[in-house]
Amino acid sequence: MRQGLGNAARKSAHIGIIIFVTNWEYARLDYKAAGTFGVDKFMDWTATFHHPGGVLRWGTDERFDDLKHLNRAGAAGWQAYDRAAIHVINEPHRLHQVTYSMRRPVP
Repeated sequence: MRQGLGNAARKSAHIGIIIFVTNWEYARLDYKAAGTFGVDKFMDWTATFHHPGGVLRWGTDERFDDLKHLNRAGAAGWQAYDRAAIHVINEPHRLHQVTYSMRRPVP
């Protein structure tokens, strides 16, 4: 067997085989408008984090400030890969809820 053919045969043995695969666990961060009916209905925002270990209430904010909750999740190794904004149909065009889909590698 020639040396060149041996190298080609060894290299072709790995074609189509995934050697390193990352396993992910998934979570979501729901950031919803909270409060009572009235002029300030959309002033308070509640952050809830759903993950494989359960549900965590991360508190209520006076104003829309999702960045601190995203940073908190990022510090725990979560990365956001999708964002969905929800508006209420037949209501004034106000933001009602934002949901962030998140994932991180399984340790």
